[in-house]
Amino acid sequence: QLQASGGGLVQAGGSLRLSCAASEITFGMRNMAWYRQAPGRQRELVATISRTGSTDYTDSVKGRFTASRDDAKNTGYLQMNSLKPEDTAVYYCNLPKMGIFSDAWGQGTLVTVSS
Repeated sequence: QLQASGGGLVQAGGSLRLSCAASEITFGMRNMAWYRQAPGRQRELVATISRTGSTDYTDSVKGRFTASRDDAKNTGYLQMNSLKPEDTAVYYCNLPKMGIFSDAWGQGTLVTVSS
């Protein structure tokens, strides 16, 4: 089970840090992803962080967003800086399917960036 938090309303140029707390004891063994879904749009992959800490980002957030993880706390983070109105979306954390372990999703946290 994943619990996402940290969303809110912020002005353009501001920052937010999303957290995703996992009850999964396998958290440290698994890659993690952040997705977002804006109104009327498909869910898109925003960032990934591997179990070894390697990260990758969609082009639109490169240089502004940073994914990290603290395996001791079973928690992943998405630091979002220089936010833009087009970043407005519900953000979801995900542990992709791995072996016998199912795909897991957080409930989503709303980020609203005002211009």
